[in-house]
Amino acid sequence: MKVSGYIERKSMLYKTGVEYGDYTMNHVFGCSHGCKYPCYAYLMKRRFGQIGTYEDWCHPILVSNTLKLLDDEIPKLKNKIESVQLCFTTDPFMYGYPEIEKMSLAAIRRLNADNIKCCILTKGLLPIELRNLYSENEYGITLISLDEEYRKKMEPGAAPYEERLLALRALHDMGCKTWVSIEPYPTPNLINQNLGELLEAVSFADKIIFGRTNYSKIISEYKDSKNFYNECAEMVISFCRRNGIQYHIKEKTQTKE
Repeated sequence: MKVSGYIERKSMLYKTGVEYGDYTMNHVFGCSHGCKYPCYAYLMKRRFGQIGTYEDWCHPILVSNTLKLLDDEIPKLKNKIESVQLCFTTDPFMYGYPEIEKMSLAAIRRLNADNIKCCILTKGLLPIELRNLYSENEYGITLISLDEEYRKKMEPGAAPYEERLLALRALHDMGCKTWVSIEPYPTPNLINQNLGELLEAVSFADKIIFGRTNYSKIISEYKDSKNFYNECAEMVISFCRRNGIQYHIKEKTQTKE
């Protein structure tokens, strides 16, 4: 598939407020994955009048001057940057968009040329070319279920779960650092599933991030959500400690009684 168009921006790298992030970049506007959790990035863009409809959001637009901006900004910021996340409001390896993949790989290479670590997160497929890049890079996927029917319902344009896992596993087997974001994890009134099976499926990863679903009326309607997420968080912590996996539990996921 082709991107819907091109825009230019005045800046690219910025400090993020996300709790486990440092700097980030978003070189695509919109996301074809069309997640219906709902998607926080889409909600914010719509709230501030930057996007019209859900359909508009699902037709990505590429920032054409991405590499020029990086050339301009990296010399000024490289001594401040610990890592750059790709991405927090879009996806660097949008499923079925080779032009976005090509730009993302070029951006990662440019950052790596100055020994800047990149942390990648995608619901698409991590390309095998990443294996030859900077050894400090970290490659991750979002995976909230193993049920493909649920994926079609909640992440209609994203890569199938099994394909995501296989691409991540391939990089792991080649010695790359890998991680998994199990967020936003759904409550049983959305899907009744076994978290233990999901954790076993990603047990090869070096790090797991776990977080609840927010901004959802359906989640709010689940009366035992507090206990549910507390129990899930404890399960993740116990599993990671037992298997020597780094972990991070997102804020407001685990609550004190």
